[in-house]
Amino acid sequence: MIVRGGYCVMPWGLVMADLGVRSGRIAAIGQLGGSLAESELAAHHLHVLPGVIDSQVHFREPGLEHKEDLRTGSAAAALGGVTTVLEMPNTAPPTTTASALADKLARLESRAWVNAGFFIGAAPDNVADLAELEQLPSCAGIKVFMGSSTGSLLIEGDELLSRVLGSGRRRVAIHAEDEGRLLERKSAAMAGDPSSHPRWRDEISALMATARCLRLAREKARRVHVLHVSTAEELVLLAGYRDLATVELTPQHLTLVAPDCYERLGTRAQMNPPIRDARHQAALWRAVADGLVDVVASDHAPHTLHEKSAIYPASPSGMPGVQTLLPLMLNHVHAERLSLQRLVELLCTGPARVYGIAAKGRLGVGMDADLTLVDLRRKVRLKDEMMASKCGWTPFAGQDVTGWPVATLVGGKVVMREGDLFNAPMGRPVRFEEGQRSESSSPPPADGDLG
Repeated sequence: MIVRGGYCVMPWGLVMADLGVRSGRIAAIGQLGGSLAESELAAHHLHVLPGVIDSQVHFREPGLEHKEDLRTGSAAAALGGVTTVLEMPNTAPPTTTASALADKLARLESRAWVNAGFFIGAAPDNVADLAELEQLPSCAGIKVFMGSSTGSLLIEGDELLSRVLGSGRRRVAIHAEDEGRLLERKSAAMAGDPSSHPRWRDEISALMATARCLRLAREKARRVHVLHVSTAEELVLLAGYRDLATVELTPQHLTLVAPDCYERLGTRAQMNPPIRDARHQAALWRAVADGLVDVVASDHAPHTLHEKSAIYPASPSGMPGVQTLLPLMLNHVHAERLSLQRLVELLCTGPARVYGIAAKGRLGVGMDADLTLVDLRRKVRLKDEMMASKCGWTPFAGQDVTGWPVATLVGGKVVMREGDLFNAPMGRPVRFEEGQRSESSSPPPADGDLG
């Protein structure tokens, strides 16, 4: 294939160029006017991004398929311009063993529209096995939940967290909320009042957990990635640990603000950690501008509207987001809150770097031909009925965005064009640079295969 005449977002800036694909990899970038290909895709007036990576999704399979599954979640990803997802372990049963990971990989085959890697969840009964489990093919790494809301996946107390951080060498993804404080403050969650959610799961609970995980990570010399950071105070602390800690934000925390979101959306705005007030959101945007933030991910966590209609706090936390991740961030580019180059760092290069994803995250000869084509001028109003997720809604319904994904290519094949899915699901397991046993995954093509 040749992608013709797009503005390629290269590591050093924009280049108007053709992009040639062979054997699922980028084979050439430049003026390819005399070259022939089996197919061509016109990209004139479009920007060609490296395939977007959403490094935090919950696709709910196995066990919770009434809200989502790998097929519907990955369809939503492809429609949103996402080419690779990293899926979280809090399914039923949770992904805490080699057999559970193998089961997810088997479910991926011929059903996923995009590439996928899977986290292993740390639990009290698998700590001794984590160093081996993190080396399994297509394992994205270890995920730690420091605050409850995840069933059996809870790592509570310094002794247990220290053991987790001391078992293995790959970067550990951390959900940082302090369990003890959450239990102490449960009475702050007022029945029928979702706006009390950030008072219950307050700033101190997030700061306490982040401070604990950073202190123990320093003691164990272990790299950590702190997920969905939501407070100004955490960012100040994280700035002092850049040698071992990386930072993730979500578009929800960058776009929604309390108390307005709870007044408009009720429990649909409920997530963990909570959407907070304008002071914290302003700090998140400063961190984006200052280069402190490494990744923006959706934390796609769908629940049905019936489940969300339960009276708070019986309502579940989480909202869908994989399909709106890129449109929301493109709209922030349009509003000049960040540059397109910075967006690529946060949604493509950053996730690949943080998790050691092989051959993805930037445009370059030899890299996987996962591509996202966007129209920066396209204006769209988000609607519930657009969403491919089984849950069938978005907290951003009614919002106008400028900037839209118009084509998604996975391994050089078009899987989405102008809102329609094409070909068959062709997503493959993700390869990671640090997985010692990742050689059992698909090997790179021989030198001659790329011309």
